[in-house]
Amino acid sequence: MAVATARELKDALFEAINDHDLDRVLECYCPNAVYVTPVGVAEGHEQIAWQFEHLFEGFPDLRIAAWYKFAPDEPAATEYTLVGTHTGPFLLPDGSVVEGTGRRIAVRGACACSTENGLIITDRDYYDQLELYSQLGYRLAPVPVP
Repeated sequence: MAVATARELKDALFEAINDHDLDRVLECYCPNAVYVTPVGVAEGHEQIAWQFEHLFEGFPDLRIAAWYKFAPDEPAATEYTLVGTHTGPFLLPDGSVVEGTGRRIAVRGACACSTENGLIITDRDYYDQLELYSQLGYRLAPVPVP
């Protein structure tokens, strides 16, 4: 992959995500890259692949649309909307799996990546988990006070 800037690399990553092309997704990351999301931290290709495989399985029509891009140099920052239909299993942070609900999601997020030698070395992705889970039909429940 001959990519000159962090911005071009992030755009190539979004294209690979939209195509659900895991090989191209991983080509954007260096082998020991760190990918940080509200779900957790993935280190290296194996863990990053696992996160994207799971996302693609839970939302087979998943698309990411960048609507604000900023990259004067490093990092490449992007605001986006993630849309899709939840038709497959989706892992929740507590380790439980939610089977497909058929619900559509449209979740706003922002991310920033830093690159080195034409590959992403750190990628931080932030979105509102409450917005996502609410759209999937989940609600907050109070935790009993001991």
